[in-house]
Formats: sequence, C-alpha cells, structure tokens
Amino acid sequence: MASKQSTVASFIESAPPGELSNVLADVKSLVPKEIQSLGSAFKKYNEAQYAIVKLKSGEASLITPYNSISEDKYYDTAHSISFRVDHTSQSASDEEQHTIESPHAGTIRSLHKSFAAASAEHFPSSTIGIFPSDNSIAILLVANKYSPQNFWNGRWRSTYHLNLSSNSVTGSIKVDVHYYEDGNVRMTTSKKVELSSSGADAVVREIAKAENKYQEELNRAFTTLAEGSFKGLRRQLPVTRQRVEWEKIGGYRLGQDIGGGRSK
Repeated sequence: MASKQSTVASFIESAPPGELSNVLADVKSLVPKEIQSLGSAFKKYNEAQYAIVKLKSGEASLITPYNSISEDKYYDTAHSISFRVDHTSQSASDEEQHTIESPHAGTIRSLHKSFAAASAEHFPSSTIGIFPSDNSIAILLVANKYSPQNFWNGRWRSTYHLNLSSNSVTGSIKVDVHYYEDGNVRMTTSKKVELSSSGADAVVREIAKAENKYQEELNRAFTTLAEGSFKGLRRQLPVTRQRVEWEKIGGYRLGQDIGGGRSK
C-alpha cells in the first residue's frame, strides 16, 4: 500500500494546468503536516510542466530540467541571469548575472530572436526557453490559457532538440486541457516531431509548420468526435422528441406534460 506522503505527492504531480494552488489548498486542509516534506513533488511538477516564474524585471522565465543548476537554482539565457526558486510558491529570488558558457551562444541568441517572434504570432501568450544540452540545443515553449470562470484550463508544451552535428530536430508537442463544469473531463495528448533544417530561422519555420499541422489534426479530431462518437453517447432530444423547458420544470405534470399521456 502506498504511503500517505507518496499518495499526496501523486496528487501534486498530476495537478491540471493552472490548478496547483487549488491542489495545494486541499493538501493543506487535509494533511497539513505533509507539506514540508513534499518539496521534491513540487519540483518534479514544476520542471515537468515548464512552470513560469516572474523575474524582478517583470519578464517570465521557465523552470525546466534543461536550465537547472542545482536543486533550487536555474538560469535564463535570454536575460543572462540565474535565480533561486521556491517550488511550492513558484516564485523566484536571489537573481545574479549568469553568462552562458557554450560554444553555441550565438546560435542560442539567434534562436531566441526567431522563436520569440514565431511564438508571439501563434500563441496569445507564451514563454520560451533556449538552452544548451550536450551536443544539441533544447528549444522549449509553454503556452497557458486559464478560464476558471468558464470551468476550463489548458496548457500547450513543446520540446525540441536541435542536433548541431546533423542539423536535425526531434521533439514532442503535449496538450493538456481540463474541463470541470458539472463533471471532470481531462484530455492529455502528445505528438512526436522529427524535422530536418539548418539555420535558426529555418528551424523555427519548420517548428511552426509542425505545430500548425498538429493543431489542425486536433481540430479535425474534435469535430469528428462531436459529430460522431460523442453525439452517439446521448440523445439530442428525449424519447418524446420534444425539448424540455427547464425553467418550467417545477410545474410539469409528469405524465401529461412530459410523457404526452394523461396524468393519473
């Protein structure tokens, strides 16, 4: 049987987009003594979900495995700084200058410029990160859209690895959407991507094409589900073939008004 700590940690690590604070509030109310021992669960969640922190400048930066320096310290190549992170509150502090020690610094700067322009064009709001990784460069993007007043939240995450020897790009796109009005529905989907291109601008163009294609595939799939499988799950009309006027439901006489027969 799983321990209480591992069970609570699993809740945190599987929190839907934009709802970590809600999960944290539930954990605090149910098992307040466990919070202090769940630092690794918050760190795992933040790095896996590419959590966003605000810097002193007001700019955003990512928490990922690719820009980790130590347990709670990360760096940002766009602003040449390092910072510490409180994984529970997702807040940054102790910012310091941090120079990229990579022979590919020029390529990273070029990718930043091109990828920032492309992400601004295709996403209402997004945060990117470009980091050296062995003999490759990690190109990351996260775009969040939260609409709690409409009972849904969503996250788009892209991860690409540009191999500098072969000029090939491999990666994945992940989409996570949670809808929770009068129910609890969550969709998680992903797609692997393989590209071949050279030069920062060309790489970014190919990434944009791949992401546009995947979005179109998702749109077609949703249309098919709505008109096919989902539509077959329930009747559009009750067996009487008449719509129920819900505002009058309190005054209906079951047999006559709804069923069409005479009430007893």
